[in-house]
Amino acid sequence: MDRPLLYLIDALPYVFRAYFAIREMRSPQDQPVNAVYGFTAFLLQLLRREPLTHVGVAFDESLTSSFRNAFFPDYKANRALPPPDLAWQLQQCQAVARALGLPVFVDQLYEADDLIGTLARQATQQDMDVVVVSNDKDLMQLVTPRVTFYDAAKDRRFDPAGVAAHMGVHPAQIPDLLGLQGDAVDNIPGVKGIGAKTALALLQVFPDLEALYADLARLETLPLRNVKTLRQKLEAGQETAFLSKRLATIALDAPVACALDALRYQGAEVAAVTPLFAELGFQRLSQRIARWRS
Repeated sequence: MDRPLLYLIDALPYVFRAYFAIREMRSPQDQPVNAVYGFTAFLLQLLRREPLTHVGVAFDESLTSSFRNAFFPDYKANRALPPPDLAWQLQQCQAVARALGLPVFVDQLYEADDLIGTLARQATQQDMDVVVVSNDKDLMQLVTPRVTFYDAAKDRRFDPAGVAAHMGVHPAQIPDLLGLQGDAVDNIPGVKGIGAKTALALLQVFPDLEALYADLARLETLPLRNVKTLRQKLEAGQETAFLSKRLATIALDAPVACALDALRYQGAEVAAVTPLFAELGFQRLSQRIARWRS
């Protein structure tokens, strides 16, 4: 008997993709709906293309209130807040997902990555397989023999070997990689003077930051350039390296529960879809809904 398969959708990459890719659209009430339209079309395409039996959609509402901001206030401080027209549309995207029968997960302290990571761990513990739907490389750290990463926009799937080939490190090493090289997108500092090439080279030898810092003397035996300077950089940046790894590590203890029956996909709700799509001006999109709740 096949194991249940749970799809966990990282919403924001596909909302933002639609927001910037689709020219302005307005609802009958003259509200902007380009991001909502594109996200809705993405969900309908995914529902038609993939054999979804269990599914959840995670959204971010912790743009400035993540638990990570408590120990590193500058986390994501380089990001501007969504413009007002997008902020309104994000709420409508959640409403669309719920109307289509998709369970929505959101939290003020935990990011979508953390919600997905926690659900994925719980699902595999319950003997389920998981597909993480996203284009965010950070989520690749969740990949295991039971968890696959699916970049739906490019129709690319990654198992552990695929992540290693794509990223240059194993899935579990991705937080270590970001701990060394940092991540400008999320304002994660990394070790000053350590770039991607050096970080990858180090993680070919050491399994993680802990092993690296426990044996810095071993650097002298490696075929690396400017080893003495490299060691000095690592020693000076040790505290920042572990801080950065902590920032980049997806939490697996977010306050969400993976209940098999609650995540079972049964189809869209006619009573919810009809007025919502009419308000948004999406009547034609309703013709593309493949499954309705009976």
